[in-house]
Amino acid sequence: MKDLQKKARAYALKNALLYKGKAQQGAVISGLFNEGLKKEDVKKYIKEISKIVKEVNKISIEKQKKEFEKLKREVSERKVREGLPELPGAKKGKVIMRFAPSASGPFHIGHAMTACISFDYVKKYGGDFYVRIEDTNPGNIYPLAYKMIKEESKWLFDGIARIQIQSDNMETYYKYALKLIKKGYAYVCTCSGDKFRKYVKNKKDCPCRKLTGKQNETRWNRMLKTGKSKKDFFEEGEAVLRFKTSEVVYGMAHKNPAMRDFPLARINETPHPLQKKKYRVWPLMNLAVPVDDIETKMTHVIRAKDHRDNAERQKMIYKVLGKKFPWVGFLGRYKFKDLELSSTKMRKAIEEKKYSGWDDPRLPTIASLKKRGYKPQAFWKFAEKVGLSETDKVISKEEYFKLLDSFNRNI
Repeated sequence: MKDLQKKARAYALKNALLYKGKAQQGAVISGLFNEGLKKEDVKKYIKEISKIVKEVNKISIEKQKKEFEKLKREVSERKVREGLPELPGAKKGKVIMRFAPSASGPFHIGHAMTACISFDYVKKYGGDFYVRIEDTNPGNIYPLAYKMIKEESKWLFDGIARIQIQSDNMETYYKYALKLIKKGYAYVCTCSGDKFRKYVKNKKDCPCRKLTGKQNETRWNRMLKTGKSKKDFFEEGEAVLRFKTSEVVYGMAHKNPAMRDFPLARINETPHPLQKKKYRVWPLMNLAVPVDDIETKMTHVIRAKDHRDNAERQKMIYKVLGKKFPWVGFLGRYKFKDLELSSTKMRKAIEEKKYSGWDDPRLPTIASLKKRGYKPQAFWKFAEKVGLSETDKVISKEEYFKLLDSFNRNI
């Protein structure tokens, strides 16, 4: 790019004046991208940019101001994006998206930030929006969450969200599990966790991997406890259903250890709030999610970027079942410096009478913010403002509510 030194100095001066005379190298590079710097060329110019930043940081703020007056024309104003960026492959009236909260607690602002961007896209294009309550871990369920999530979804998503409860779909998960077993893409493993981790580390096949389809069906029935005597079923912790990573992608030698024969279902005899003791084999995320997405014909999925490996696992399942995988986008995480978003910790504080309830005005829950007069449209606008960004951001409570308040006032 032309005039790199002059433009780098201009951006360094601008950034320094925003932060008490100390420019940040990352901010300068970000500005230079706006001027045409290519990501692949950053290594080529990084020493030069670093040198300029250090030089600028050594001079006084007064000198920075005077010099920036001379160079400010070198700084381009970024165009402010209006509305959401286009969604790849989206067709009018046919976009199907979802948000999948766990049943461990009600909605809080973190949920709203993730969910509302998918909801915004469904509003933009038309289609269906699902709120799927993930409750296939019987040991981590807050029974009141079902009612609260349903009520908050009705408010936050303008009454159009279609509510699903995963534990209502158990027979469907079993059907798909058996289908994978019969196709040779799943097997029942009885190795201990420590032993299996060694197989993964050494890229070696677990002995259970070599079982025939009939043997695996028999083992699956033992997991389900279909026999009459104790010898006819596995105890909790004795067996797990695993995906058999395809030989096309090197099986247990897959370059990513997380992809090597990952688990699909396990035995958990903890009574379930809704299903009681009806089921003892529960699907894990990487079985339940692709099954639900296939059944609801999901077209686009937006999720936190720390689920990238899960997306790859689920893509494998789609492939062996001959299904078209939906478009997937990832979001960076918002980390609050001074705000607790753990539902478990908030619940404990409520039980200890530190808060009056989930709608206590001091809590960052949707129930609280609704009571305080916030409108759902403010959360929609916030999500639109953030857009589809994979960049992690650290934000303070004050910064977040300053922005949310501005949207709420406009509404």
